[in-house]
Amino acid sequence: MNKYLVAIRIKGQVVKTTIEADSVIHAKLLGEWHYGIGSVASTPTRLAEQVRGASNLRLDALKRQKDNATQALKAERNRQKIQKAQQTIANITIEK
Repeated sequence: MNKYLVAIRIKGQVVKTTIEADSVIHAKLLGEWHYGIGSVASTPTRLAEQVRGASNLRLDALKRQKDNATQALKAERNRQKIQKAQQTIANITIEK
């Protein structure tokens, strides 16, 4: 069992509570069963995921930036290769 943080809507106000469940779907269903259908205001989040420190979040952001830069570099290299190949084909057809 895992602990999930669930935002519940009760009489127009949103209240956060914890629910022990096996999965996110199970936590949502338990919240709706206990507080009423449609009362779960947002997707339940596992508490272990939410307790991460600021340094870990910064590392994750930097890793994402690195991955995005790597993908952009790869895409640009592919674009330049295609452009060079098209230019070569154009030169060959002009010579004939």
